[in-house]
Amino acid sequence: MKHRYLPMTESDQKEMLTTIGVTAIDELFEDIPEKVRFNGLYQIKEAKSEPALKKELSALAAKNANAKQYASFLGAGVYDHYAPSIVDHVISRSEFYTAYTPYQPEISQGELQAIFEFQTMICELTGMDVANSSMYDGGTALAEAAMLSAGQTKRKKVIVSETVHPESRDVLLTYAKGQNIEVVVVPHKNGVTDLNKLNELADEDTAAVIVQYPNFFGAVESLSDIEKTAHAQKAMFVVSSNPLALGALTPPGKFGADIVIGDAQPFGIPAAFGGPHCGYFAVTKKLMRKVPGRLVGQTLDEEGRRGFVLTLQAREQHIRRDKATSNICSNQALNALAASVAMTALGKRGIKEIAVQNLQKAHFAKQVLKQNGVEVVFDGPGFNEFVIRLKQPVEEINKQLFEKGIIGGYDLGLVYKELDHCMLVAVTELRTKEEIELLAKELGDRHE
Repeated sequence: MKHRYLPMTESDQKEMLTTIGVTAIDELFEDIPEKVRFNGLYQIKEAKSEPALKKELSALAAKNANAKQYASFLGAGVYDHYAPSIVDHVISRSEFYTAYTPYQPEISQGELQAIFEFQTMICELTGMDVANSSMYDGGTALAEAAMLSAGQTKRKKVIVSETVHPESRDVLLTYAKGQNIEVVVVPHKNGVTDLNKLNELADEDTAAVIVQYPNFFGAVESLSDIEKTAHAQKAMFVVSSNPLALGALTPPGKFGADIVIGDAQPFGIPAAFGGPHCGYFAVTKKLMRKVPGRLVGQTLDEEGRRGFVLTLQAREQHIRRDKATSNICSNQALNALAASVAMTALGKRGIKEIAVQNLQKAHFAKQVLKQNGVEVVFDGPGFNEFVIRLKQPVEEINKQLFEKGIIGGYDLGLVYKELDHCMLVAVTELRTKEEIELLAKELGDRHE
């Protein structure tokens, strides 16, 4: 055996070929005409031994910048937050990290209870009645919310704010194309949804109004005003929300949201270069039978003992495809467990304290940047992100910051043409006073 992770030996291969009655693997491709077969060599390196390969990959990995060595002010949907050390300890237990689908409740009570606790905590944070056991990520959760809304209202128009994460809007467009649903984007005004434009666009054909809270620019949207517009047209009110922010902000459920979705990444899930993460999906009780993905319920066995089971299984795996609520047939149970452990370890007070620290440190960063001559673009309340305008291209500034040990913010000019030379800065609880002041000094020096 050449590699310890490849289970098939040469003798195994020979035995399998003999069993099916052939002498060589090439015989399996005899039905494919010679003229369409690829007979050359692939333009890839020759295979290396395992030690040599590990050495090469380790050297490549060492070139990556990480938030442990650099002060990261990059957010835009994925954030550098404190994760209690117990998170890795729990999710590294073999009964969790090797578990997949808990179809046999009699041997999956630990996994099922962990998912149930995740659902419960998401409901408490969002102010909603029911939550599922997680989805791929925040983007797919948002698109699934739009599809649920279209099915529930039997309408074919979805209104989404321009202040919703651009990548989530792209996922929504992909979903909508297959379902022949029209997606209408409401422009922003001063960094928040333009309410006048929203009122113009919302009509009796609208299935859902989708906003983000806090939005992509870090600003806090007026959910009470948007809810009135959505429900005046009997449309679903969908809110994409950073769950950590809900430790300090009023939950969307209090504003009459029908569906609240988002990504649980801020709770114990590493940035990991963009994934995998864990989407959450919470609804009012009237929509509980339309929720995509898995739901875990609490019940009693015949002896009166508490137990957990999969319930309301409306995925295409379980029922007719045309009756299914979603084609998603998997979830992110391990990452949902990480989020559950983090939320449990922090507790209600801890989550609130971290959320408040994000608010305060972002506010402090705004003030220090202004003092150093940097323009903060949008006024109004925000959470842990805000927009600044620079005199040089953001890409150039970020290269200069990197040399100083700083990972700069997101280049908004990549997706918002009117915000060229603008940077989205994220300040979490892990950023120190010294790091914030260094960022302000470096950016201030480049404004002179």
